[in-house]
Amino acid sequence: MIKIGDLNLGEFPLLLAPMEDVSDPPFRAVCKANGADLMYTEFISSEGLIRDAAKSVQKLDIYDYEKPIGIQIFGNEIASMREAAAIAEAAGPDILDINYGCPVNKVACKGAGAGILLDIDKMVSMTAEIVKAVSIPVTVKTRLGWDENTIRIEEVTERLQDVGIQAISIHARTRKQMYKGEANWEYLSAVKSNPRITIPVFGNGDVDSPEKAKSYRERYGVDGIMIGRAAIGYPWIFNEIKHYFATGQLLEGPDLEERVRVAKRHLDFSVEWKGEKLGLLEMRRHYTNYFRGLPHFKPYRTALVTNESYAETCELLEEIARVFTDAEL
Repeated sequence: MIKIGDLNLGEFPLLLAPMEDVSDPPFRAVCKANGADLMYTEFISSEGLIRDAAKSVQKLDIYDYEKPIGIQIFGNEIASMREAAAIAEAAGPDILDINYGCPVNKVACKGAGAGILLDIDKMVSMTAEIVKAVSIPVTVKTRLGWDENTIRIEEVTERLQDVGIQAISIHARTRKQMYKGEANWEYLSAVKSNPRITIPVFGNGDVDSPEKAKSYRERYGVDGIMIGRAAIGYPWIFNEIKHYFATGQLLEGPDLEERVRVAKRHLDFSVEWKGEKLGLLEMRRHYTNYFRGLPHFKPYRTALVTNESYAETCELLEEIARVFTDAEL
């Protein structure tokens, strides 16, 4: 069984990756209902938490049915990260996660996220201070390195383990790669083969099917898999992977009724949580995947991503259920 602190995550947990502007409570709700074992919030700015910025504070919203859940923070100042960690802990998560992997310029080029991979000593010092600042388990999400010439992921994992982290999730790309090119999980295999590493190691990057999940589990020996982009608009991937692990058989994908039902559930929670205008806006990135494979769907997709009325969007979803048939999926 894989454990983080006292949390028992089962034999091979499937994690939902923290994704900015995606991993909010509405999205987490549908992923949890469809098999995600551990989820994280969107990453939260340490400076935003300290300043009590509304957007940062709202990201602390977590719910009992989501548990176990981690809150993820990022920043480039040790003192601020330590203070933010304490604020995050007070919100009641099971885990505090540190983001050392975000590759976007506005984060990484300021020395936060993946930017700290250029200063491993600071990364270790910051982690040590955060571990001391909270009483819940601390985990880390990171990348292989800044670029192909700075890959020190075995050393990084050892040193972070030595200062007290209780699990690590590794996106098998460098910061330079962003989300392009193939993820190189061979480095994760090397981390898992290192006899000094005793904490759980979760792999992330390119897993988008049950077959690939099974292959990567067997080839690289990781303790669990973190899924990000493949879950957007397709939360069923978690249960599909679990079914494939258990039986070797692929589950039939969700029928049209199920797709509409879950999309509507997601929409309802989004509007409830963020209000009609923002709730509708933030659902737009999900519709393409919810209805992937429907022929001649473009006019409906256009209507869904431009509509500014909750009632009219609900009518559109009902119309989709009427107009399209399962045979067309």
